[in-house]
Amino acid sequence: MLNIASLIIGVIALILAVFAFIPLLGWANWVIVPFAVIGLALGAMSDKTSGRNLNIVVVIIGVIRLMLGGGIF
Repeated sequence: MLNIASLIIGVIALILAVFAFIPLLGWANWVIVPFAVIGLALGAMSDKTSGRNLNIVVVIIGVIRLMLGGGIF
């Protein structure tokens, strides 16, 4: 059950991360990354790894986008 919740959070965060690649919407990653970290925590508590892996990818995409936009460092 936790894996399904993690997958749902990951898919929502991934869809929002795609929209955050539009110029002037990069600030949305400040919301998306913590949302994906919550999904990552749920996925880490699950026996399966698919939800955890999806949220890891979303967190990496969000952090890279923040770094490219000057939001981190």
